Amino acid sequence: MDPETAATLAGGGAWELLQSLPPYDEGSALALGTRLRGAGHEPSLVAAVLTQSALRERGRVKFGDRVTQMLLTRDGVEQATRWQLAARHAARFAQAGLDLVWDLGCGLGGDALALAAAGVRVEAVDADPATATLAGFNLRDVPGAGVRCARLEDLDLRSADGRVGAWLDPARRRPGRTDSRGRTSRTTALDQLSPTWDQVREVAETVQDVGAKLAPSFPHGEVPAGAEAQWAGFGGEALECTVWWGDLVRHPGRTAQVHTGPADGGTWLEVLDDGGGPAPVAGGADDLGEWLYEPDRAVLQAGLTGVLARLVDGTETAPGAGYVTAGAAVEVPWVRAYRIRSVHPLATKPLRRWAREQDIGALTIKKRAVPIDPDRLRRDLHLGGSREVVVVLTPLAGRPTLLEVEPSP
Repeated sequence: MDPETAATLAGGGAWELLQSLPPYDEGSALALGTRLRGAGHEPSLVAAVLTQSALRERGRVKFGDRVTQMLLTRDGVEQATRWQLAARHAARFAQAGLDLVWDLGCGLGGDALALAAAGVRVEAVDADPATATLAGFNLRDVPGAGVRCARLEDLDLRSADGRVGAWLDPARRRPGRTDSRGRTSRTTALDQLSPTWDQVREVAETVQDVGAKLAPSFPHGEVPAGAEAQWAGFGGEALECTVWWGDLVRHPGRTAQVHTGPADGGTWLEVLDDGGGPAPVAGGADDLGEWLYEPDRAVLQAGLTGVLARLVDGTETAPGAGYVTAGAAVEVPWVRAYRIRSVHPLATKPLRRWAREQDIGALTIKKRAVPIDPDRLRRDLHLGGSREVVVVLTPLAGRPTLLEVEPSP
């Protein structure tokens, strides 16, 4: 978004028009736009407010009900922290007793909103003028929150009185580069973030009490000594890895937090490294127990599968596969359990015969570390039966293996 459009949307007339619109409906958007232009509104303004209306529907999952009082951009919505996680991040800063937190690269201001709601004074900063304008609008009625347009390099982070902390959410999008669907392309390279990983660490050396939100693919080897890297799981998806320094660290090393239950409530569970290292690995089919356990993806990304293996007294099917097998049924709240029904080498002819004998007509396929196209496997097996079966594809003793499983209730 250009600064002029941002300023126009933040103006009273555009805001009143946006607030007057009904909830966005793609099927009626064209007719609504025609009606607004017919009422004398400039086409560019109509396009802008309709875009905002559509973004609100997408942004509600990130910002909750507050989204109806915000101005948004597509990239800003996609990068924004879910409000549930933003609240947990803010709680760390509040509990640390900091007098001010710099929100560096504040984007649309979602994290600043959470910090202010937690009672933390926050100074939100973004180098992009249009984004800073939108953040200023989104934080317009929030006590204890300021917004400025500035570059990280031009700030004196130690100028404020009292104990100061910082929050960074480096941009992972590359302006000017788009994917096949026209979205700004993403990067996971630490030296291509904005600010870069080196700059994030410099801020941590300067301010000390710092949190930085990074991609869930953050390399384990990059976790700084004494810091905590916490992977977050929500709805079965690994959303982020947050690195914490200073008094914001609760458990040095790698940890995970997993949300279970409804999105607007539910429970957060923490998984800590027990120091036991990686999971032992099954030597073959004879080592498979009756049960197969699949940890939440945040736990898997954090490299804590070994913790699960020790909880259930089991083994991993292959190093890094993330599937743990054990003989006993053990309830672990951040794990999905399956009963193993049968085991098969991943070979087309024997599997085709098995599928025919078992009257299988549909496969739900889960896989890791097995380079096979699930759709091609379904075609190759000539499925024509009436039963639907869940299977897991995983290496076992170095050989691709299919496990027929039944999800635990």
